[in-house]
Amino acid sequence: MVPGVSRGAARAEKQGKSGTMTRAASRTWNEIKTPKRSAIPEGLWLRCPGCSRMIYRRQMEANLHVCPECNHHFRIGAVERIRQLTDPGSFQPMFRGLEPTDPLGFRDLKTYADRLRIEQEKTGQVDAVQAGSGFIKGREAMVCCLDLTFMMGSMGSVVGETITRTIETATERNLPLIIVSCSGGARMQESGLSLMQMAKTSAALARHDNAGGLFISVLTDPTTGGVTASFAMLGDVILAEPGALIGFAGPRVIQQTIRQELPDGFQRSEFLLKSGLVDRVVARAELRSEVARIIDYSGK
Repeated sequence: MVPGVSRGAARAEKQGKSGTMTRAASRTWNEIKTPKRSAIPEGLWLRCPGCSRMIYRRQMEANLHVCPECNHHFRIGAVERIRQLTDPGSFQPMFRGLEPTDPLGFRDLKTYADRLRIEQEKTGQVDAVQAGSGFIKGREAMVCCLDLTFMMGSMGSVVGETITRTIETATERNLPLIIVSCSGGARMQESGLSLMQMAKTSAALARHDNAGGLFISVLTDPTTGGVTASFAMLGDVILAEPGALIGFAGPRVIQQTIRQELPDGFQRSEFLLKSGLVDRVVARAELRSEVARIIDYSGK
């Protein structure tokens, strides 16, 4: 017993503590409510893969989908690319009647027909390409953009045919040709039919060159596989966005094949510029002006 404290007071204090402990122990986790957090709309912020900072999505989009902190160029679709590259309201879509089919009846985890249907519903596009005529700072040109949002911009029969028709139209109308590449390569679901597009587009570009036409090739992240091995590297002038992955096979495959460490920045646009495979690395904000300048310089 504590000196100066009566037995009754001590007993009451003990009972009070015991009662409090009993009531606390009888509560369940469901009865314990955590304070509500302030709701933040999903997708309002995103983490930049270049600098790992959280950036405001609308600020990034207003900056042409470029990180305002580190200048990382985010991947964009063909519709957005055309909007950025051409003068407002000047682009006229062409060759929209082409639709992909499944002549081989290809099937992996899903049928090719099902994959096409899913991609078309998801993107609202028929295939991985947008093409047509438009003006770039007042200069008329034929423009063709691959769409990374549709099966990684892979080149099948429709993509190859659309590119070929764009090239031939530029030749017939004596217009500059701009092709923006962003692709994982030839579409494996079309097997040899997709590989034939490499020869077809390259032959059309040879005819365009023989007619004295101008071809500006713009390489964006990523440009790989059969696209790199055909029309993408055949430009009279080859431009590339900063940090774009450009190559045929991936760096991991190359490293395993040659059994050597690859240099820093291997297959990036800046590395290719030093190697002479790219003429100029151009930031997205300067691309329209650069293309218009090249058209003027060539006399087209």
